[in-house]
Amino acid sequence: MATSLVRSGFLRSALRGSARGSQVPKRNFASSGHHDDAYETAKWEKITYLGIVSCTGLAVYNLSKGHPHFKEPPAYPYLHIRNKEFPWGPDGLFETKHHEEH
Repeated sequence: MATSLVRSGFLRSALRGSARGSQVPKRNFASSGHHDDAYETAKWEKITYLGIVSCTGLAVYNLSKGHPHFKEPPAYPYLHIRNKEFPWGPDGLFETKHHEEH
């Protein structure tokens, strides 16, 4: 069993073409293919600036169109029913109605 392990080690090193410790293999990462880092940085910087300009243009266009104004909704009797006053007064926090004080 030990001889088969030794033989397989010799076989692997012979197939690699060199001894185990004499040559360190070069690691190839996926991001270091054929591209230069400066090229990639410049490319993404241009894409970012183009995205900023296009989003700003789209926002200016959408905000300059305006929005439709609708007439006031009818005062239905079941809306804003107040059976007792709020602790801070007769109006809600975001309501401003002028009441006659007696």
